Amino acid sequence: MPFELPDLPYAYDALEPFLGEQTMRLHHDKHHQGYVDSLNAAEEKAEKARESGDFSSIRAISDAMAFNYSGHLFHSLFWTCMSPDGGGQPSGALADRINTDFGDFESFKAQFLAASNDVQGSGWGVLAWQPLGNKLVILQAEKHQNLSQWGAQPILVLDVWEHAYYLDYQNERKRFTAAFFDVVDWASVAGRFEECV
Repeated sequence: MPFELPDLPYAYDALEPFLGEQTMRLHHDKHHQGYVDSLNAAEEKAEKARESGDFSSIRAISDAMAFNYSGHLFHSLFWTCMSPDGGGQPSGALADRINTDFGDFESFKAQFLAASNDVQGSGWGVLAWQPLGNKLVILQAEKHQNLSQWGAQPILVLDVWEHAYYLDYQNERKRFTAAFFDVVDWASVAGRFEECV
């Protein structure tokens, strides 16, 4: 069954002034759709390779599948990490775990922003549950699939590819990442955290 572009959970202009309608339309309808289309094309190529027994292009196919699946996954999460009613701080079990693993919310936020801002080129800031360590970790995901930890479950992601913010913030990534915390949907993040632990 082909992968599909999920609908946004809010209107295109709902996150203004954090992100404008034009940015959201381009990002969701063009960029995210591009990952979905390329992932489906890679899946078809893999199926044809299996049918023919010709795996001479499997490295390129595997690379396309990893890159585009990661882009689809992170974007699908990203839309749900934000809400027009977001912001503030988490509560309950997620807040307790952030305090345990990072000291307090402000320390977590500072580390998350630093990691997101220091992604080289294009990528993501990621808060993930690491099951082997039984803890929350902050990761950088460059080119979606790089610098990841196998088994870690992303629960909060921030897109720092320039297409995510350039129309609204131009090259001011730090201003964009700081403003992200005004729209974080902590209830959604907490729901993913509770599914992990």
